[in-house]
Amino acid sequence: MKAIVTVTLKPSILDPQGEAVLHAVQGMGLKEVKSVRIGKHIELEIQGGDETTLKKKLEQISGELLSNPVMENFHLDLRTGG
Repeated sequence: MKAIVTVTLKPSILDPQGEAVLHAVQGMGLKEVKSVRIGKHIELEIQGGDETTLKKKLEQISGELLSNPVMENFHLDLRTGG
């Protein structure tokens, strides 16, 4: 099983890195891009265990360790198989 955690800044938090990328992308001729937000993509490879228990524990880890709940949101995606 693979757990993928995507961490992004909350909409109310300024994203200077995203703004820098936005200006660079527009400067390279892609004026259609109106917004860029930068985040983190974290993959955890998991072997064994009960999916329900794992998901609960991964939610806790994502909220307490992998993200800053004051400034960031996270999305957890569990993938089984290939």
